[in-house]
Amino acid sequence: MRPRIVIMISGRGSNMAALLAANLPLEVAAVISNRPGVAGLALAAAEGVATEVVDHQAHATREAFDQCLAETIDRYQPQLVVLAGFMRILTPAFIRRYQGRLLNIHPSLLPAFPGLNTHRRALEAGVRIHGCTVHFVTEQLDHGPIVAQAAVPVLPDDSEATLAARVLACEHRIYPEVLCWWAEGRLALQDGGRVRIQGAAFPDGSLLVPGITA
Repeated sequence: MRPRIVIMISGRGSNMAALLAANLPLEVAAVISNRPGVAGLALAAAEGVATEVVDHQAHATREAFDQCLAETIDRYQPQLVVLAGFMRILTPAFIRRYQGRLLNIHPSLLPAFPGLNTHRRALEAGVRIHGCTVHFVTEQLDHGPIVAQAAVPVLPDDSEATLAARVLACEHRIYPEVLCWWAEGRLALQDGGRVRIQGAAFPDGSLLVPGITA
């Protein structure tokens, strides 16, 4: 039986679409959004994937929303929960519930530029290399054990939009790669928060950090 995942989105779902298009050796049990009517829900439904909405605005507290979200996720019994443009800060209780089973992709080379507006901040800081990071989620925002990173150059004439597009293309390459490692049992989160990947092969421009290959 193929391992099951649930994907969580908040908008257009471009990373979700990349995962669905990759024909990974896993089952996408459901796509869940905290916002009704977003484009990603229609994309998932068109691919025959179950969709759910848990509207954060319908809950009085962040804790109440996260409890409802967790109950919805658990109905699908996933082995992994995949954040793909999910734009809500999760409570510590939620993160502990899925500890070691919660992945995220962030549009910067963490630990640089956690939070929002990463591309603008990279340009303002004058960095020469920017990129994206796939990591396990911990209670510290946009931290946690790093699985893989993809780096791109920052060009002299880059705008926020052009840099974002270059990074997004890398996101669409490395997130499916990481999910493939996980589905094939080659990705392990070890004691001490180190990530080990066996036999990893990366797309051009991707860096495995920290990681150990064998």
